[in-house]
This record gives sequence, structure tokens and C-alpha cells, in this order.
Amino acid sequence: MNLSDILAPGAVRIVSHLTSKKRLFQEIGEIVASVHGLNASVAIEGLQERESLGPTGVGHGIALPHARLQELQKIIGVFVRLEKPLDYDSVDRQPVDLVFALFAPKDSGVDHLKALALVSRTMRDAGVVAKLRANSDPAKLHAILTEARAPQAAA
Repeated sequence: MNLSDILAPGAVRIVSHLTSKKRLFQEIGEIVASVHGLNASVAIEGLQERESLGPTGVGHGIALPHARLQELQKIIGVFVRLEKPLDYDSVDRQPVDLVFALFAPKDSGVDHLKALALVSRTMRDAGVVAKLRANSDPAKLHAILTEARAPQAAA
């Protein structure tokens, strides 16, 4: 599995006007609806439901919200770079500016975890993160993410 299998070019955005996590989830819902035809309300509800179990802000300005949805046939992602960092209740209490949302079919099982691990490894790569923060072109951000070679998990 590669990020290019999960992240469509149109699902990468730069956003400047968000003031809350709720509004961020609405933006992600709108993106996934426009790019993948998924019902935005279903996507938002899935993200909020998962977030109620514990925040998905993993630290260092990065959040990995995710949800399993009955309506999906394959794992899809949305990447958002926020021009203004947002309070996200992250584990390190730092505001978030890089958000990679992941949506998986309800019955995806281990594939969902593999995709989440791939995204997590990629977003822990300091070089990738620096490039993401230094670029404002969605096409360039997509290329950075899909060309990144995340360190492989120990076998």
C-alpha cells in the first residue's frame, strides 16, 4: 500500500479560515464529498465519533483524524495544511497545522490499521513535514506525500 493509492490529487488542500476542530471536520467532509462522492455528513459524523474516544492530534502540529464508514469500498485520505495553526487538543497541547484524515470501509480490518501506520510513519518523517510546511501549492504537497518513502515497520 502506498499513499498514492489513498490520496487523490484533489484531496489535498491549503485552508486559511478555520477557527475550530468542528469547522475543520466540516471542511474535510466537504473535500471528501467533492472528490470521492461520499456524503459529507457521514464523513463528519464518523470523524467526530472517533474523536470522542480521544483526540487524534499526535503532536508536533500533526493530526490524524480517521473513521470507518459503511459507505466506503476502499481506503481514502484527505490532506489539509492549515495556514493558521488550530487548537486541536493534541497530546502535546500544541496547535495543529498538518492534518491527514483517513477514511476506511467499516469492515476493512487490518488494512485500515496498515494505512493508518503508513500515514503515521510518513507524517513522523521530519524531512517530509518540513517540505509540507514550506509549500503552498496543493499539487506540490500531493507530490511530497505520495513520493515520500516512509521508513518501513520492523518485520
